[in-house]
Amino acid sequence: MSDDTPKETVIAPGALLLRPFREARKWADFVKLSHTIFALPFALAAMVVAARDQRGWPGWRTFGLIVAAMFCARTCAMAFNRIVDRKFDAENPRTALRHLPTGQISPASAWTLWGLSALGLILVSRALNPACFYLSPVALFVVCFYSLTKRFTDFTHVFLGVALALAPVGAWLAVKGSFTLLPLVDGRPDLHHSAFLPLLMAVAVVFWLVGFDIIYALQDYEFDRARGLGSLVVRWGMRNALRASALAHLIMWVILGVFGLLSGFKVAYLIGLLVIAGCLAFEHWLARRRSLKWINTAFFRLNAIVSLVFLLVVVTEVALPWFRFRGS
Repeated sequence: MSDDTPKETVIAPGALLLRPFREARKWADFVKLSHTIFALPFALAAMVVAARDQRGWPGWRTFGLIVAAMFCARTCAMAFNRIVDRKFDAENPRTALRHLPTGQISPASAWTLWGLSALGLILVSRALNPACFYLSPVALFVVCFYSLTKRFTDFTHVFLGVALALAPVGAWLAVKGSFTLLPLVDGRPDLHHSAFLPLLMAVAVVFWLVGFDIIYALQDYEFDRARGLGSLVVRWGMRNALRASALAHLIMWVILGVFGLLSGFKVAYLIGLLVIAGCLAFEHWLARRRSLKWINTAFFRLNAIVSLVFLLVVVTEVALPWFRFRGS
């Protein structure tokens, strides 16, 4: 046999077995599945408060559908973001190795994922209740629209915050099926069951997101300014933007405090608020005192702690009788 004869490629059985896991990991990384840890805890916290008469547990069916809705909505939003920003990602050294610019995933495959996840959200919403079903197209528009905003406004962080803020509102609606701002319990208004609570949570999420997304946008300051892309970092400069970020996080913390008061929460929630304050303070110290390579630590790990601590203390207050507000 000639040395020029093409040789057959032999694929080890182990590689074949690992291929599905590698594909799953690739797609999970494409939509940054790990970042679900930001919005999901707030959605679950709203679910717990909405079901406080059942110690925070609405049942496996509702819980599973809420998680599925969050997964579909976020997958749809991230797929759309990667698709519409693929040209900018290819030009930006920080994002040039993402899946679409490097050809690891084709635009057609990404559009397919976007369509399937959008359809999934609609179907899951229909399984929840009519209100969620009718509002699902609105939710899809909001979570996708954010990706276009940096082309015409510097307040893109606010739009992203609104998109994430749909999580607690949607979870409350999934449990309750409606929004009642002043529900009557034994003939009297009861704020512990009021839809004002998830709305407060949603506003807190907006300010929280604005604060940490400004910090994240520091990495792309030069690129965004050169390409004419909007952000508050470009609009105000890095130092002023960091001040705005700190103010946004202070407002977020105050709103969470008001939320706890209206919910009748006590010891566990107060401890959680102190931990959250410490995380936010450390995040801003890192953003100001360290180089940009520390931003991912500030962005991901500390904000993951914030959301998880919030969920933990809400569950503790609602589920454990000795932390519950008298008469709730």
